[in-house]
Amino acid sequence: MNTGPDNHLTMGEVIRRTGVAASALRFYEHKGLIFSERDRGNHRIYARHMLRRVSLIIVAKRLGIPLADIAEVFATLPRDHEPSHDDWQRVSRGWRKRLARRRRAIENLERELTGCIGCGCLSMKACLLLNPDDTLEPQGPGPVRLRETETALP
Repeated sequence: MNTGPDNHLTMGEVIRRTGVAASALRFYEHKGLIFSERDRGNHRIYARHMLRRVSLIIVAKRLGIPLADIAEVFATLPRDHEPSHDDWQRVSRGWRKRLARRRRAIENLERELTGCIGCGCLSMKACLLLNPDDTLEPQGPGPVRLRETETALP
């Protein structure tokens, strides 16, 4: 790893460049999303390419993507050197697939909500959001019928 001063940023520089609070940077580091080294004064310094990771975290959070999903994707990137163009292309393909699944799940939920709220019937038999008499409890917590429509998506 090139350790020249031009390839590393102080925490203050990363904060200034990304707008992310120091506490958030430390949290992301604790979660293994970003990595730092220590300078001679024992202060955190970040490889310049960590800016891209922080930026992706910011965007993913705005879209409601859980940090665990971000960590899963970032785990495939090298941590000891700057990811290559091919690395980012691979990650990008994975993100596109995840976002497409997420988009379809949101569209399915929107259709269910629109139908259920729009018609006003709140049918106990037809609505996928309801669970009359808790008959779906053995299948797990939450809206299991909607989870089924999510997993059935290609």
